[in-house]
Amino acid sequence: MADRILFIGFGAPARGREERALESFNEAMGYFGRKQQEGGVERFDVALLLPNTEIGGFIAVNGTAAQIAAVHEDEEFRRLITRAGTLVDGMRVLDGFMNEGVAAQMAMYQQAIEGVPQIA
Repeated sequence: MADRILFIGFGAPARGREERALESFNEAMGYFGRKQQEGGVERFDVALLLPNTEIGGFIAVNGTAAQIAAVHEDEEFRRLITRAGTLVDGMRVLDGFMNEGVAAQMAMYQQAIEGVPQIA
């Protein structure tokens, strides 16, 4: 079961590059669709957010640690992200934990704070 997440956030398309940005988005959808069909990732979700000053949308890729690591090492993925970074503002590629991975991280945090004096 997926315990890791690859978060790819993006802002608005760069002015004058809207059509190329849409092409890049569609290429990413095809890439992650293939990865899911091949078992390279468990699943992915896409969100487009209402206008705001922070982030326009994101792709959340769910998988195991090995699956997410393999995506990072995939040359096609690196090309997609590099190209997208030239076409949209505010690209973010972040790794994190989900499902059982959250419980493990919270246990680690619990252990870490046990030795830290708390302010009353």
